[in-house]
Amino acid sequence: MKKVLKVIGLILACIIVLAGGFTAYVAIVGVPSYDPPVIPEISVEKTPERIARGEVIAQIQCMACHADNDNRVTGKHLAEAPELFGKLYSKNITQDKEKGIGNWTDGEIMYFLRTGVRRDGSYAPVMPQYPNMADEDLKSVIAWLRSDAFPVQPSKKEAPETELSLFSKILTHTMMKPLPFSPTPVALPDSIDQVALGRYTADAIGDCFGCHSGDMIDQDKVHPENSKGYYGGGIQMNDDKGQPVYSANLTFDEETGIGKKYTKEQFIRAVKTGVRPDGSILRQPMFPRPMLSDYEVGAIYEYLKTVPKIKHDIAQKNAEVQLAKK
Repeated sequence: MKKVLKVIGLILACIIVLAGGFTAYVAIVGVPSYDPPVIPEISVEKTPERIARGEVIAQIQCMACHADNDNRVTGKHLAEAPELFGKLYSKNITQDKEKGIGNWTDGEIMYFLRTGVRRDGSYAPVMPQYPNMADEDLKSVIAWLRSDAFPVQPSKKEAPETELSLFSKILTHTMMKPLPFSPTPVALPDSIDQVALGRYTADAIGDCFGCHSGDMIDQDKVHPENSKGYYGGGIQMNDDKGQPVYSANLTFDEETGIGKKYTKEQFIRAVKTGVRPDGSILRQPMFPRPMLSDYEVGAIYEYLKTVPKIKHDIAQKNAEVQLAKK
C-alpha cells in the first residue's frame, strides 16, 4: 500500500511540476506566433454595391468593436469582455499606413478575417474569425475599408495594447487557435430560403452565437451548431456601466427561451430597435441593428425555430444581478 501511495505521490508531483513549467513558459512567451502565411492574390473592385453592403456588415461587426468616440475605427477598450480575459483593446483599422491597415493588401485582409493571423504570422486571439462569411461579403467589407467613408479615413490615434490575463495566454496555447485558410470559395446563401439566410445572417454575419451560446471558449467557429449551448445563452458579459449581464436564451424553449415571448414581428422590432415586447430596452452589449432588413431579421427568427431547444432561465439570472445591486 505504501508503494502505491508513493507512486501516486510521484505522479502527482510530476503533474504539478509539468503544469508549473508550462504556466511559466506561457507567461514568458505570451501569445504564440506562426510562420508568415502564404497570402492569396486578391484584388477587390470597389463598386458602390459592395461598399454599401460592406457598410452594413461593418456596422454590425467593425464599428461595434473598433469605433471610438470620434466614430473612426481607431480602436477602443472592449469593456464588455469579462475581466477573466484581461484588459482588451481593439486595433486601429483605418487607412493610415503607419498605425492602421493602409499598407495591407486585399489578400492580407481577407486572410486575416478568415484565420485571425496577420501577414507577419502574429495571431490576434481577441479578433473574431469569419470562416463562413461568403467571399463576396468579405470583399464588400474590404471595399468599405478602402472607401471614402469617414470611419476608415487615416488616423494615427490608437488604443493601448491589450493586456491579456495569464488565463487568456494559456488558452492561446491550448483551446484558442487560428483557423485554417480554405481556398474553397464560400457562396452566398439562397435568399429565398429563409432558414438558410437566417442561419447565414446570424452565424456568419452577426456572429450571434458567439455571445448567445453557453460558453465563450467552447465554440466551433467553423461549425457553430456544435458550440456548447448553441443559442441557449448564459455567457456573462458587462453592460455599459460595467455591471454583469447574461446573454439571452434565443432558442424556442417555451418557458425560458423566446418560444412564447416573441412573435416574429416583435423579434424584428427588438433586434432592429432594441425594444422588447413589454417596452423595456435591451441592455448593452446588445445594441440595435437597424442596418438589417426586416426580411433578414425575420429569416433569423425562422432559423432559430429549427435550433434545438435548451431550457436555460437567463431572465432569472439577470433578475438576481439587478436585485443584488439594490
